[in-house]
Amino acid sequence: MTGTGTGTGSGTGPGTGADAHARLRRSLGFRDLVVYGLLFIAPMAPVGVFGTLDARSHGAVALVYVVATVAMALTAFSYAQMVRVAPLAGSVFAYARKGLGEGPGFIAGWMAMLDYLLIPAVAYLFSGIAMEALVPQVDRWVWTGIAVVVTTLLNLWGVRAAARVGFAVLAMEIVVLAVFLVAAVSVLAQDGPRRDWASPLTGDGDFALSAVLGALSVAVLSYLGFDAIASFAEEVTGGSRQVARAVLFCLGVAGVLFVAQTYLVALLEPVSSARLAADPKGQGTAFYDAVDASVGTWLHDLVAAGKAIGAAFAALAGQAAAGRLLFAMGRDRRLPRALSRTDGGVPRVALVVAAAVTMIAALWAARRDDGLEHLVSVVDVGALTAFTLLHASVVGWFVVRRAGGPPSWWRHVLIPVLGAAVTVAVLLEASRAAQVVGVIWLAVGLVVLTVQRGRRERHEAQAPPAS
Repeated sequence: MTGTGTGTGSGTGPGTGADAHARLRRSLGFRDLVVYGLLFIAPMAPVGVFGTLDARSHGAVALVYVVATVAMALTAFSYAQMVRVAPLAGSVFAYARKGLGEGPGFIAGWMAMLDYLLIPAVAYLFSGIAMEALVPQVDRWVWTGIAVVVTTLLNLWGVRAAARVGFAVLAMEIVVLAVFLVAAVSVLAQDGPRRDWASPLTGDGDFALSAVLGALSVAVLSYLGFDAIASFAEEVTGGSRQVARAVLFCLGVAGVLFVAQTYLVALLEPVSSARLAADPKGQGTAFYDAVDASVGTWLHDLVAAGKAIGAAFAALAGQAAAGRLLFAMGRDRRLPRALSRTDGGVPRVALVVAAAVTMIAALWAARRDDGLEHLVSVVDVGALTAFTLLHASVVGWFVVRRAGGPPSWWRHVLIPVLGAAVTVAVLLEASRAAQVVGVIWLAVGLVVLTVQRGRRERHEAQAPPAS
């Protein structure tokens, strides 16, 4: 593997320190990155959260996704800026080290672990729930465990092999989504909508901007995964520009698909958003119920099967990204060094650890009625905190350090400042339980950072003076 551009600046490249040998194999092209990104995001991601968003936004669910796409585009643009500066595994961990320093870099990686380790657990649980709906004789936790084992074996096989299988799964998801879109348009053309044509953008009652913004914190969950593309920066054959293009491309495609499907299903929804708000249990199946009532059971089953398979492979991509984050932090001695070991260019130790944590979280949640709610409530906090530090890294590198030449006021100031304002605002709208978990996780990270810093200072004090 070539190491061009990966060992420059502030000791963040893989060519520094005792773990210089820990490198990944370059084998991914632009299409592979897009496959991983769209797999992780999942083209039908709104299926699981449609009812919650419809209830919270007073029916303006498509507008929520329009706003969310614009908000996440700011973050995607900052990723595109920093991946050229630090084309390394670990993404935001490497970027924050470059732009802000060692301490903030560790905290960015530490908070991102909440996202990268728990999002796959959420996706596995979605898969288990969908399979249980199709085969109710088998408990969801069994399906969840099977999904973890199968996708982990694919990841251990290698990133290229997993990308090939993932491409086939992604194609299947897109076909299922296309069938839904055609069927929904046909029904609407023949029978008309259950709600007003403009209601997915304006609401089916009194429009409230605060309700739309309140739903934004849930909608963001659908997009988490586009950033994982940056974790494969050391395995791309075409350089960091390919990664930047893939990040922006995946977000744009996801935004169009999310707005289109939520607009159509909101028109098919037989009950009002107010009734959904009064029926929390019905929110989880609202998408399926609307399809079943308006189109037919055959499409309900097709969507459920597509969601089951797609969610499992979304978790595959998430688990692969989590493994790269653990690998990068282990290589830089921020986590146990064993995590940086590679076998044939595959970070198998880090992948197994990520799979074990994900398996525990997913099975725990699968055996509880409120397990999904608990998992989802904490995922956003880690990701949004890491995104905020990402935006700060752009300002730190290009404006404060001026390491990239004369800064651009709109690329290196306006967009990252707006992006950080959005992520902080969404964090403030998150549930109190999620905020508490985030603060506790951050506190643990600060303790770990303090201990590591103390050990390093003692080691430097005991080292013999240079001759």
